[in-house]
Amino acid sequence: MKLISYFLHRQAQLKFWIIVCVLIANKCIAQPIVSVQQPSFKTDTFNILSYGAKADGLILNTKSINDAITACNKNGGGVVLVPKGFWLTGPLVLLSNVNLHVAKDALLQFTSDKDQYELVAGNYEGLPAYRNQSPLSANGAENIAITGEGIVDGNGGAWRAVNHKKLSEMEWKKLIASGGIVNADSTQWYPSKNYLQGSQTKNAGVIVSGKTAADYADIKDFLRPNLLVFTKCKKVLLEGITFQNSPAWCLHPLMCEDLTVRNVYVKNPWYAQNGDGIDVESCSNVLIESSTFDVGDDGICVKSGRDEEGRKRGMPTKNMEVRNCVVYHAHGGFVIGSEMSGGAKDIYVHDCTFIGTDIGLRFKTTRGRGGVVENIYASNINMKDIVNQAILFDMYYAGDPSMKDGIPQVETKPVTAATPVFKDFYIDNVVCNGVSKAVFIRGLPEMHISNINLTNLVMQADKGIDCNEASNIHFKNVQLVTKETSPVINVFNSDTVLFDSISYNNNAAVLLKLSGGKTKNIHLINTDTNNAQKTVTFNAGAKESALIK
Repeated sequence: MKLISYFLHRQAQLKFWIIVCVLIANKCIAQPIVSVQQPSFKTDTFNILSYGAKADGLILNTKSINDAITACNKNGGGVVLVPKGFWLTGPLVLLSNVNLHVAKDALLQFTSDKDQYELVAGNYEGLPAYRNQSPLSANGAENIAITGEGIVDGNGGAWRAVNHKKLSEMEWKKLIASGGIVNADSTQWYPSKNYLQGSQTKNAGVIVSGKTAADYADIKDFLRPNLLVFTKCKKVLLEGITFQNSPAWCLHPLMCEDLTVRNVYVKNPWYAQNGDGIDVESCSNVLIESSTFDVGDDGICVKSGRDEEGRKRGMPTKNMEVRNCVVYHAHGGFVIGSEMSGGAKDIYVHDCTFIGTDIGLRFKTTRGRGGVVENIYASNINMKDIVNQAILFDMYYAGDPSMKDGIPQVETKPVTAATPVFKDFYIDNVVCNGVSKAVFIRGLPEMHISNINLTNLVMQADKGIDCNEASNIHFKNVQLVTKETSPVINVFNSDTVLFDSISYNNNAAVLLKLSGGKTKNIHLINTDTNNAQKTVTFNAGAKESALIK
């Protein structure tokens, strides 16, 4: 068993370092790892002024801008120009071969008049659902873009509920004065009674056989649109634009091919409910580079459908690269899940910085999702002031198991198509200055998280490493500067875990705590155990033979 474990570890290391070498080589020549086809456009320009648009912030320019898009499309494509100025509009639909160019000093402001947005069949949080029409949408289009240095504003404040505790008293009073309703205990503001009714409706908006959009009219306000939804589109470019203030998610490419997001700034209030930056769902050949995210939920997120609907679709997000990006406030800097039932694979994240996010690298799922997430590579990641965990793998996103005497009370369930799988992750060169916990891994007793390789980490954290229900986990060259030193590392019901070249605080109380009767084949090598008052403790059925030095 020891020999098999050794060779498995060496094989994983070899694969990891091959990828690292590729990343280094590509960085030197500044070329993307993933090949993505770029759109191209005729130089013909269709100025929205020629179609009757007025930049007075009063008149709705919906027809004028859509007419310009249609004319551009019918004439073989080109550029639809939104010149500098304040342009109020309703929903816009992008067509093939059109580059919607929002010029510098242009503000494309979507109206707060919800009557301008029809209820349409779409997809939200991985399920088919009726939603208000997105301010920006495209369906089945090819060779499309939104470019420029202007601002696209979704007027999200008109759509979102707000929690009292997330605002100052002055902000709260101003919000109440704007209209809407407040719940009985003054903890939540709602834009309307219609919205409140929707918030109390189970599976609101989810499409049910025999129902039409008209059946959802009484909760229309609650069915907030994503700012941009491109569905089944090919050769898509988003470049240079500031996208801000989305009603729900900001950017949502769904089942698209050859997507490039470059030099965009995605901005939402930190309290924006479901205010994700970008959710790349069931897409292939994706490049996100040199972009900044400061949002109310996950920053850069990978999805592929939810539960049975996602598995039925069967379209993983794959061949994706994220590089040279910065994420400020967000629930996660780079995220996969939790709606990842169609899977995710062959994803590369490198040379990124996360500042002030709740979690840095966040991989989340739960029972019922199914789907396989594999071949995920992250390197050269800087983090500062992370609230919870720097690196998190969690298969209990739907709720934590109960605890007794510090031990999770887990239940083993049968493995089915609804059992999620996390495997084959390679994470190298992560520096984090300030975080509650350095690394947290939590699999299921029936499906361990497996083959996770973490090398060259420097973590200044309150707490060190938690590894639960996991197999073939390899830590190498990890420096832990922690406030809590009893223990520095906790392992529960995990097997074949290698700790190689671990440094930690001098005079730590306990270096390693092993718990659970299923914990075995734990290796601790090339590590000075004399720095700890006690090298290892055994708890809750863990045997001394579990540790191999």
